[in-house]
Amino acid sequence: MQTQKNPADTAPTYSSLVALGDSFTEGMSDLMPDGTYRGWADLLAGRMAARAPGFRYANLAIRGKLIGQILDEQVGLAAEMGADVITLVGGLNDAMRPNCDLKRVTGMLEEAAERLAPACKQLVLMRSPGRQGPVMERFRPRMEVIFETLDSLASRHGAVLIDLYGAPSLGDPRVWDVDRIHLNQEGHRRVAEAVWQGLGYDPEDHEWHVPMAATPPDPWLRRRVADARFARVHLLPWIARRLTGRSSGDGLLPKRADLLPYE
Repeated sequence: MQTQKNPADTAPTYSSLVALGDSFTEGMSDLMPDGTYRGWADLLAGRMAARAPGFRYANLAIRGKLIGQILDEQVGLAAEMGADVITLVGGLNDAMRPNCDLKRVTGMLEEAAERLAPACKQLVLMRSPGRQGPVMERFRPRMEVIFETLDSLASRHGAVLIDLYGAPSLGDPRVWDVDRIHLNQEGHRRVAEAVWQGLGYDPEDHEWHVPMAATPPDPWLRRRVADARFARVHLLPWIARRLTGRSSGDGLLPKRADLLPYE
């Protein structure tokens, strides 16, 4: 008689996670009732903790960080923590700046991966998701250069590469916040599922990447009002920060700076 395996017997045994990056990994704009941000990394940690008693989690990501800041401020700390899994997402903020030096950006991504890969059991890299629209088209060539570097790094270091950019569902404006820069709650849920599966866990949503069902477009006037509000509330302040060298993350500390038991 053949013995059936319990799925739990073949599940990964990761006992800790450290997440590095910018606002995407910090969790904007998955806003909780208490005013804090959750996001895909917190969701992923919660799932992993349910499979591993004593699971530990740190999230060093801070909104607005450039890849050089991630390298200087987060990579060394993460490497010293000795976590089983480290996720690294960065470079998109650099790509959106007018004076972006892609050679420098990709070089720092390479240095970060070289330092992190030996410090964990599994390094996770990601092709960042991109919202459909003219802004994304403008920056697509830069992103593709970064993606080529990530492909090479994943192959070189045995990293898991999550292709969020290639997921049709994550290009849909309905999974993005009104600021058109950050994913909303549904977007973060789908990213958590993507990384969960990439790490070898049994899928909970086989269709996270599938395009969402079509819905009638908003009336023309409502779209124009939304465009005007977006420009006033989000776009103009973003441009002002770029011109003055400020960042939305200036003065902020990581929400989980230490590798502690998940709660």
